Amino acid sequence: MDVVTLSQLQFAATGMFHWIFVPLTLGLSILTAWMESRYVTTGDETWLRMTKFWGKLFLINFALGVVTGITMEFQFGMNWSEYSRYVGDIFGAPLAIEATLAFFLESVFIGVWIFGWNKISRKAHLASIWLASVATNVSALIILLANAWMQRPVGYVLRNNRAEMNDFLAVLTNPYGWIKFTHTLLSGYALAAFLIMGVSAWHLLRNNELDFFKRSFRLAAVWAFVASIGVGLTGDFHAVEIARTQPSKFAAMESLWETKRGVGMNLLLLPDPARECNAFEQLCVPNALSMLAFHDQNAEIKGLKEFPRELRPLVTPTFVSFRMMVGLGTLMILASLAAIILSRKQGLEKRRAFLMLMVCAIPAPYLAEQFGWLVAELGRQPWIVYGVLKTADAVSKTISTTQVALSLLGFTVLYGLLGAIDIFLLVKYAKKGPDKDLSAIINVQGRA
Repeated sequence: MDVVTLSQLQFAATGMFHWIFVPLTLGLSILTAWMESRYVTTGDETWLRMTKFWGKLFLINFALGVVTGITMEFQFGMNWSEYSRYVGDIFGAPLAIEATLAFFLESVFIGVWIFGWNKISRKAHLASIWLASVATNVSALIILLANAWMQRPVGYVLRNNRAEMNDFLAVLTNPYGWIKFTHTLLSGYALAAFLIMGVSAWHLLRNNELDFFKRSFRLAAVWAFVASIGVGLTGDFHAVEIARTQPSKFAAMESLWETKRGVGMNLLLLPDPARECNAFEQLCVPNALSMLAFHDQNAEIKGLKEFPRELRPLVTPTFVSFRMMVGLGTLMILASLAAIILSRKQGLEKRRAFLMLMVCAIPAPYLAEQFGWLVAELGRQPWIVYGVLKTADAVSKTISTTQVALSLLGFTVLYGLLGAIDIFLLVKYAKKGPDKDLSAIINVQGRA
């Protein structure tokens, strides 16, 4: 493999591994803040125990997520120096804002939350976790706006053989970025809720802390259902934006080769270009693709043959990843709806088959998110900045294949070790269950 391919694999490996931690941090930060809010407003000790238990899993995940994210930024200088030279004037600004504003705000208030249990009042402590949660979500917004600029570049001019920013507001208000952010944020909420439901189901199967984990399960079921529905709705908006601004990606998502009107959607199989859409023969929904893309069943959609061969994305991986993402998302909606219904009935702990299913469902949102990123990044190729800069032109000119291969191997080993540590710690403390006695915190904060 050449330097470009190896550099792509390295960034993909580090990026996808980092994204294991990000959505859980987004979701658990908000859910932990919500639980502590319930404790402060009601004085119910169970909410405090929930805050401490789920907050501990949040902190484990957050710490390892920070470590894995730092190396990604180094790659822009090591592997992608031509990219940094060409668009650094634009891409560097959001990264600088994220590091100096959102990340520091997030880190400071997480520190206050960790060490402030016995030192500050309930309301001040609650404010610290909400501020940390807001900063976490703002951090995600800024990073996703930077990525959105690569998908749909705005607010720039080409001058002196590089892209220079001429409208910072356009970058911050890029519609592609805000739709992507909302879609990603809701998927993080759904992922965290599924983790809570899965861990709660594991304890309910063993009759551990029934009141605690039933309450956790019911809360997470509602969050998971609402967030999963939101993911589907924002996904529809995102598909419309992609069809309008990245037609080659949209055509690859559907393996559409010929430009047509009233295009049907193939649900599972790669379409046969020689045959018309037939719901019975090809699992195809007539006119659905035109409706999805432009909300018009007779709309024209540009096929892949409209683009030069060298400007077409990888079709099969993009097509399959899109369907895996949508399929898993649909299953998540159904599973969370069933969880809401069953958690409202008596004897949830006796529904062993369903609880085992919910334990097994923990990886589903993780996989859906990874497939979603494969669609986003594979579908953009061969562009690193869509329509502006090709990936092959963005790689560093001074590095060798051996150097990239060795660093790829090193990152793989290191990240594999970090992943093992993360899984070990999450499983250890998830199985341990909540603390029994929190009287010291209650007494101190009650007097503050």
